[in-house]
Amino acid sequence: MQWKFPENTDKYYWTEHAKLKMRHYGLSAQRVKRVLLRPMRTEEGIAEKTIAVMQPQSTRRDENGEKDWKSEIWVMYQIKSKKSKKGFRDVKVNNKLAEMLGGFKSEQISVISAWRYPGKTKVGEGLPEGILDEIGECEV
Repeated sequence: MQWKFPENTDKYYWTEHAKLKMRHYGLSAQRVKRVLLRPMRTEEGIAEKTIAVMQPQSTRRDENGEKDWKSEIWVMYQIKSKKSKKGFRDVKVNNKLAEMLGGFKSEQISVISAWRYPGKTKVGEGLPEGILDEIGECEV
């Protein structure tokens, strides 16, 4: 099966960096959208006015009955207002994306980056230097 680049729509804008990372990590547009709509964890992104969301790649139950996983899928995005040609709105991180989009029909999600993290991150823990360097090269 050949990997297909996602297309920009009224609802989603895919940066070239995001497209390349999705291809590199084997992430489909549908998988990235699933992470956006149903994240397990939401944090403030490392770039200005961005949000980072995470979903485990796959979960299983440990001996205590709690969810456990070995790798995560992360997506960093911004909410772009269509009213302003270049303006990005500040969005509170604690709101669910689905709720935000329900109230803001004239907004577009700009997917900046997507990646797989081979491990389990802790809440509030910064990203590894390698990921920070890659994202720093990306123009937002």
